[in-house]
Amino acid sequence: MELTPLYSKKIKCGLCAAQFETTKIRGRFVRVKEHDTDLMPVYENPEINPSLYHVHICPDCGYAFTDDSAPYFPPGAREEIDAKITKRWSGQDFSGERSISDAIKAYKLAVYTGTLKKEKSITMAGLYLRLSWLYRELGNVEQEKRFQRLAHANYQDSYSKEDYAGTQMSTERILYILAELSLRLGEEDQATRYFSKIIEKQHSSTEPKMVKMAKDRWQAHREQKQMQSS
Repeated sequence: MELTPLYSKKIKCGLCAAQFETTKIRGRFVRVKEHDTDLMPVYENPEINPSLYHVHICPDCGYAFTDDSAPYFPPGAREEIDAKITKRWSGQDFSGERSISDAIKAYKLAVYTGTLKKEKSITMAGLYLRLSWLYRELGNVEQEKRFQRLAHANYQDSYSKEDYAGTQMSTERILYILAELSLRLGEEDQATRYFSKIIEKQHSSTEPKMVKMAKDRWQAHREQKQMQSS
């Protein structure tokens, strides 16, 4: 039988413990053409985009989560989600092929769930950043900027509290995203500070690739500004 890009995976709901099927993309079908300056992957086939399937949603209770979501529920969080999501849940099934519009709905539910559950800022920042990418795909600049601002605020909070410790995110990567989002939001002084913080780490960094990216990005921005002013 011929393999297809999409496949179903059994998963257990972190809230109600129900078993349900979520849809994923086989890695062999994913082809990244390039990355945008805010690290957004640009795929050769936009329909084979793993970001569309990043959020899992339990059809039984409406709990929306990702592989980055904490298994722990703070006191009162289960009751909050039950009252504000589960009791209003109509049993929508998010398995199968997703459009960008479907994915946006899934991410927004994950954001709402994460807010009720008080997920870490680093987890929320990732959701907001991916939402901004999806709106970029649709050409909706206003919503893209809205979610860039929310991502920026949460990455700032995560950086100050260091709640990214123990995750796959490094200090250099967070600083780079903060610098890039600052640039995109017109906060050049802030971008300068963040880029400087990364470049200061060039001799001690365990992520020399991020340091080089920061140098190249800052240099390209300065050259672009010089060309515009001349």
